[in-house]
Formats: sequence, C-alpha cells, structure tokens
Amino acid sequence: MLGVTSADFDDHPERALLDRLEEYYDAVPRHSARAEGHGPLTLFVREGQGWPFYARPARGWSGTLNASDVQKVRVRQRELGIPESFEWVAETTPKLRAAVEESGLVVHEHPLMVLDPGTTVASPEGLSDSVEVRIVGADDPVLPGALAVPHLAFAEPGTYVGLAGTPQLAQAIDVLVADGSVDHAIVRIRAGLTVVAAAVEHGLALSAGQHQPLAGVSEIVGVGTLPAVRRRGLALAVTAALVADARSQGAATVFLSAGDDDVARVYARLGFRKIGTALIAEPSE
Repeated sequence: MLGVTSADFDDHPERALLDRLEEYYDAVPRHSARAEGHGPLTLFVREGQGWPFYARPARGWSGTLNASDVQKVRVRQRELGIPESFEWVAETTPKLRAAVEESGLVVHEHPLMVLDPGTTVASPEGLSDSVEVRIVGADDPVLPGALAVPHLAFAEPGTYVGLAGTPQLAQAIDVLVADGSVDHAIVRIRAGLTVVAAAVEHGLALSAGQHQPLAGVSEIVGVGTLPAVRRRGLALAVTAALVADARSQGAATVFLSAGDDDVARVYARLGFRKIGTALIAEPSE
C-alpha cells in the first residue's frame, strides 16, 4: 500500500516519507520493466520504448552491500546493452555510494524535494497571453513536441537561455515518432500511468513535463523548457499544472528531483522543500 495519510507525518515524519518514496521507486518501474533480483540490488529492464531504466537498492534488503554486488549488475547491464546506471536516495541507502564509487562509477547529486500535503501551489503570474498551459491528452497534436522538448532541455542543462529552438524541436519530434516513443507514451497516457503537461504557444510545446501517479504518490519528472525560450516562467507553470492534476487524482505526496541547487531554488518558489539527496551513478565520460 503506497497511500500516504496524515499519520505518516506525525511520528518521525521524514523517515516515514522517505520510506513511502522507496515503495514508490520500487513499484513504478514494474509497470513497464522486468525486475531482476541481484542480491541487494534490483535491475529494472525496460520492455518496449521509452527512457531506459536503472538498478536500485532491493526493497527491504538488510544484508551487506559492496562493490562486487555493483560490479555483477554492471556486467549484466553490459550483457543486455543497457546503460550502466544506478539510482537511489542517499539518506535511505547510505552504504551504496561507497560501493558504487569503488566499482568505478561517478555519482551525481540531485536535491530530492517534496510538496507537503496542504501546501498551496499557485500558477505563476506574468505568462504571456499567447501561452496556454494544459494537460496533453493522447490525441493532442502537441504531444510529440511535449515529449521532445525535455530531450533538448536536458542536452543543455541549467537555467540559462540556450541554443536549441524550433528547428531542433522539429528534428527531435521526428526522432521520437520514428523510434516509437510517441506511440509508447500514448499507451501509458491512456492507461493512466503518465500525465503530460505543456506550455503551448502558437501550436508548439515550449515547455513540458510529466507526473506518474501511483496509489497516492506521484513524481514529477522530465520538466524542461526549449533552451532558446527559457526564463519566461514556463517550467514553473508546467510544474504547477502537474501538481494540480496529481492532487486531483488523489496524490497526497508529490515529489521531484531537481537538476541542481539552482533548479531547486526555482522549485522552492512553488513550495517544494528538500528532504534528501537523489543519487545517480554512471560511468565517467
């Protein structure tokens, strides 16, 4: 049971909340991935199109964990031709970082932020009248663009105005249509596993993101703005729309991982607060 009640925030609130997030992290990938048990670690292998998954701590594991455990999973990831990637929460599994680094991977830190029940989130003011922020359905013609924008945003991380604009967006859309990613997203939207929101201007998605609801918890993921049109408040507006939709579906806890401390400060303006550190490990470039 993943639902969050007010009682969870009374006794050891942060510990209870982090434990709920662990349940969520373990449950969500199982809708579209095969879970392989490797002792203290679980490897999620995506079945079909979409972002590749990762390995993370096995739910409820209480034994030892060392670099050899990490190395075994890395060998399996190479066999499968998937990224050698690990994701976990520092405060929940503190010993994993040393084992991961000893295996040769590089660890990146991301602020883990939550929006507590009862926190009011208002849509940012000052958006252009030409911009509409909306939930994007499976049949919405802007869906391919809403899926492509985050790819361009993450290729130019940060909050500065970047280079990628509408020409690059058109190319990214073509790629996602051709590789089946758009069709995969349509299936997930219709199944209620993913909700997409976008800031749309003149028929183009300029900023977009998603949330993934599951039994009273939802994670906001993949929020990004077309780099050439940053600093217009679009990502905040998209995030506010995702929060509103998640809550309308009964999510008592809404959370996200920010790209860095600068991005975390932006989300803090909506009421998100840091509760921990999300860690991602991958090979060095």
